[in-house]
Amino acid sequence: MMDMMKMLGKMKEIQATLKDAQDQLGDIIAEGEAGGGMVKAVANGKKQVLKVQIDKDIAKPEDVEMLEDLVVAAVNRALEAVEEKSKAHIQKQTEGLLNIPGMDLGSLMNS
Repeated sequence: MMDMMKMLGKMKEIQATLKDAQDQLGDIIAEGEAGGGMVKAVANGKKQVLKVQIDKDIAKPEDVEMLEDLVVAAVNRALEAVEEKSKAHIQKQTEGLLNIPGMDLGSLMNS
């Protein structure tokens, strides 16, 4: 019975730590760029695009289609970069917490 109480306490600790780590994802920032830096995008760990910068030299009407492609590429690179940083953040924050014998809690990190 005491082991069950300890396990429940550990689960509450894990849940609180995961929530704190997920709440902090908005503070993780990553940048992606395309076209040799002509288009840049900034995203946070909640996978929100915060900023898009476009070099003024490529904002010509005849280049709109290319510009759209570069924006998509830059945003995707920013989101990929922030995904890596977010995973590392969650792993660091929960290090050692997910070691409960007989339980696989790794799936909680992907929620």
